[in-house]
Amino acid sequence: MPVRLNLAALTSEELQLLFGEDGAQLRLPDVSRARLENRPVPGPDLSATFEALSLDERPWGATPEQSRALATLDAGLRAAGATPLGVFYLPLVSEVRHARAYLVDPDTAVSLRWSETPESPRTAEAYPELLTWLRDRASGFACVLSTAASRSVAPSPSEEVDLHLHPGLDPAALISAHRQHVLRHGRAQKLAPEDGWRRAWQALHALNLNAWTRRGLLLEEPD
Repeated sequence: MPVRLNLAALTSEELQLLFGEDGAQLRLPDVSRARLENRPVPGPDLSATFEALSLDERPWGATPEQSRALATLDAGLRAAGATPLGVFYLPLVSEVRHARAYLVDPDTAVSLRWSETPESPRTAEAYPELLTWLRDRASGFACVLSTAASRSVAPSPSEEVDLHLHPGLDPAALISAHRQHVLRHGRAQKLAPEDGWRRAWQALHALNLNAWTRRGLLLEEPD
């Protein structure tokens, strides 16, 4: 069943991370009234599947500046050993829903994230994220997520996600930092070359959906 985010259940910080300071201020009066009246405020819709957009090397980017940033980050990831796997559209809460997929080593799924329809400078940035799943959860975490985005993830991810923020870090340095984070937990799960990237990110999405359901952040909608 389709679901939407309930803005009334988010924290003020999460609202600001999702919509920016101005966007959060515009929504705050309605959100505040809804909280007092114990009613939801429907927000962005969420999907459960990832859509493959392209396997070719066509240029991407909403602006020349963004295209140059994507090309620079792509070159940095390839130089650091990342294997490109195509471009996907991600069913995430963030407006930054485009992702070029890569695998690094046999265990790390990389997403070079950007938006083809940025609504503000806040959503026009391009940045890589690295995801590795752990073989066991003795540390209390299921996976490690490292991002070079300039802002944190919103809504807050599952408590089983070991999230590390490295704003603006270049691809090689981000990969190195991510490996160190993973080593602290033990061994990582290997990913299948064919569909390992998609499975890794869909598993993270499912983990977060479960956590957001427990928090009361999601609203079910009729099909």
